Amino acid sequence: MGNGIRIPFSFLLILVLFFHSTPQISATGYPINVWPKPTTFSWPEPRITLLSPNFTIFSPSNPYLNQVAKRYRNQFINEHYHPLVDPPVNLTGLPPLRSLDIKLIYGNPPRLACELYIHDEPLFPYRGVMLDTSRNFYGVTDLLRLIKAMSMYKLNVLHWHITDSHSFPLVLPSEPELAKKGAYGEEMMYTPEDITKVVEFGMEHGVRIMPEIDRPGHTASWAEAYPDIVTCTNMFWWPAGADLFNRLAHEPATGQLNPLTMNTYKVVKNVIKDVVSMFPDSFYHGGADEITPNCWKSNKTIQYFLAKNGTLSQLLEMFVNSTLPYIINQNRTVVYWEDVLLDPNVSVAASVLPQKNVILQTWNNGPNNTKKLVEAGYRVIVSSAEFYYLDCGHRGWAGNDSQYNQPPGTNLGNGSSWCAPFKTWQTIYNYDITYGLHIEEAKLVLGGEVVLWSEQADPAVMDPRIWPRASAMAETLWSGNRDSTGMKRYAEATDRLNEWRNRMVTRGIGAEPIQPLWCIRNPGMCNTIQPFKLS
Repeated sequence: MGNGIRIPFSFLLILVLFFHSTPQISATGYPINVWPKPTTFSWPEPRITLLSPNFTIFSPSNPYLNQVAKRYRNQFINEHYHPLVDPPVNLTGLPPLRSLDIKLIYGNPPRLACELYIHDEPLFPYRGVMLDTSRNFYGVTDLLRLIKAMSMYKLNVLHWHITDSHSFPLVLPSEPELAKKGAYGEEMMYTPEDITKVVEFGMEHGVRIMPEIDRPGHTASWAEAYPDIVTCTNMFWWPAGADLFNRLAHEPATGQLNPLTMNTYKVVKNVIKDVVSMFPDSFYHGGADEITPNCWKSNKTIQYFLAKNGTLSQLLEMFVNSTLPYIINQNRTVVYWEDVLLDPNVSVAASVLPQKNVILQTWNNGPNNTKKLVEAGYRVIVSSAEFYYLDCGHRGWAGNDSQYNQPPGTNLGNGSSWCAPFKTWQTIYNYDITYGLHIEEAKLVLGGEVVLWSEQADPAVMDPRIWPRASAMAETLWSGNRDSTGMKRYAEATDRLNEWRNRMVTRGIGAEPIQPLWCIRNPGMCNTIQPFKLS
């Protein structure tokens, strides 16, 4: 091997494999900050050695693993990252080590942690980020940058909310008119070639791409191509004099697929077929959230159905029964938002949603809804808005909103941000997604997902809206948020997150700061409680 170092490749496999066990967590402090903290991290005598310029990673013959090995090798040799605070470790005269499980590398010339032992595997197999690209468009380069950042934190699922009422940017071979008429413009579409690029980049970085085509609600954009299959199109979303319950949509624009129109299912099945062919992931997100009763009630055909003692829930059941088996037959597990089962006005019975084939994603009422879903026997992805919604706290976005026209000193409440306040990284870090669950119930929780809806976000603000807050969730889902004594470790996490936020910035990710640099260089002095010092 000459001057090279042979590295076992098992630590890189962590990026692309799922694990299901729950290991014991060790969380003692060490002079080089790591994020997410490994499940077991032992460095009895912190020392470093220089990294050979002939450093080599040997891996099994696999095109994706080979790409990962090449990328990490180049990063180790060329990054020359300088920590915000120099770590107090000694440089040894030992030759480069050859049999470590993982390497912590920094500096110029590159320095390598030695006599370091790590056992690492995630607490939860599903660790995701959702991005909405319908309300505002994100280019392929933005998606690749997001995937790159996710891989730094072992986040392994990009939930791509591609379409919604506002635009339909996905070009589908079987239904080209949907994007041609439903996208914001030719330059704001995702072609099949774009999808391949994103999926392949995800594979190379250990990130799955789960597509979501939301329906039967949130489908106003479909009406540009198929007005015959969409109800309440081109109507003002909140009619004069209507209360909250009697709106035509939860937000502009209006439109829901009509379950009583046969052409609806022809178009929907073409969409499903094309999306499945583009995205190889085993999960397919079918949406099914926020059915607005009055949108369906405005349609004459549906009015006749209701007059014959039909119900809105029966309409949704009709839609699910006509589409869910088709998705399952494409060898996909279907993910729905929790509304399909829990909405108090329009929902279906559990018998319509086989637990074997369906996963439910919760976003309301925190641990309470998680509990309801696992008690019903469903696997669950947790995206509780109270903790994981990254768009919250930026005030309302509706025009001519008179509630802002108030005298000075008026309490504006949540400022039209329904899920205010802003979710700080500490709020996210301290959330236990299995809170209140018994051991067997907790096993049904696959993991969690932070969410960025894009009413007030686009590529200009994507990085700081997501990072480093998503990093907080990444660690809690990987190794937990408690130390070996069972205490929450958010205080200890601050210095490590500061360091890794800085590392993100050096890699081209525009993560927002969490503290002034002064705090980082004066450890403990920015705490709310003065640190204890020995005399």
